[in-house]
Amino acid sequence: MKKLSIFSALFIGAIAFAQGIKFEDTNFATVLAKAKKENKLVFIDAYASWCGPCKLMVKNVFPLQSVGDYYNSHFVSAKIDMEKGEGIDLAKKYNVKAFPTYLFVDGNGEVVHRTLGYVEENDFIQFAKDAGDPSKRLATLKQKFEDGEKNPEFLKNLAGLTLYNDATFAARVLERYFAGKTEYNREDIQMLLTGAQNMDSPLYKVFQAKKTEISKVVTPEKYAEIDKGIKISSIFKKSYNADSKTWNDNYFLAEAQKFLTKDEAEKILKRAQASRALRAKDIATYEKLTLELNKDTSAASSEELNSLAWNFFENVTTKSSLEKAVVWAQESVKKNENYANTDTLANLYNKVGDKKNAKLWAEKSIALGKAAGEDTGDTEKLLKTLTVQ
Repeated sequence: MKKLSIFSALFIGAIAFAQGIKFEDTNFATVLAKAKKENKLVFIDAYASWCGPCKLMVKNVFPLQSVGDYYNSHFVSAKIDMEKGEGIDLAKKYNVKAFPTYLFVDGNGEVVHRTLGYVEENDFIQFAKDAGDPSKRLATLKQKFEDGEKNPEFLKNLAGLTLYNDATFAARVLERYFAGKTEYNREDIQMLLTGAQNMDSPLYKVFQAKKTEISKVVTPEKYAEIDKGIKISSIFKKSYNADSKTWNDNYFLAEAQKFLTKDEAEKILKRAQASRALRAKDIATYEKLTLELNKDTSAASSEELNSLAWNFFENVTTKSSLEKAVVWAQESVKKNENYANTDTLANLYNKVGDKKNAKLWAEKSIALGKAAGEDTGDTEKLLKTLTVQ
């Protein structure tokens, strides 16, 4: 039996080792040196700790054996937080502005290919294969564009690869793409809007010029809503100084009130400041602004309330504020009881010290989750701690 146990442990260990991407636990210079020595490219998962899609990739895609088999045999891989340590300088060097970004870098540190976002298994492997094929790398595709390529599918793909790291080039690509379009579909509009995030963008001019055509697809009301969002985004960009991490409130309010009421402008500014504070881990500011903004949550959806409550659970320690988050979670459950918000409620009750209600809601959450086919592992761990107490 002892020999069998040892064999089983070795077998299980071998399986665990074989699955998923193996990320190097060292600095970037060492990763580059190893890649150069082994004549491989470096794969970089450029992430941020607050990024939801980044966490989903870690949970759902990176551990897959098919993904691990391909990436481990073709790349030296590194996971780097772009907002900490050497990641801050690497984010500037590689122009990483959205998360997750995936960089494929040669041994000299030069990017040969890149993409971003949550990507399913097959597409994630295909991106890796493209990175290894010089004819499909970004530099080759850019040159093909410069040589005059007008194929709509080619242009659409190239725009998607460059929108978040080379907006000026992507705008040129999309201008050529839309020049050949007489009718737009929803995918076209989504791509246009991705590139027209501020009023200075050449694509915003296309958005304005094609108002009639776009309104036919999304309705005039939706067009007006989108236009308002772009204007607000543009004002935000000029209101926030990323170097000093300060806001010019007066500028924002003056510009925003050209198309919003004073109350609307003030609320939008506070939401943006709260969001920025959370990303910067300035929890005191985030907590204060969020409480001010959510004195009346009667119009909030179940999902919005659950998001508010969960963010407080994860970041806030003030008991009175956590008790307010319990109320938000309760309201979320009343509007639409589901696994996510009952799990939030259980965790919040536990954090404020109400073990009885924490246990009750954890049990209910697990039942709802299993009925809906959810992974209830984390809630079951919580329940186990509550049962032991």
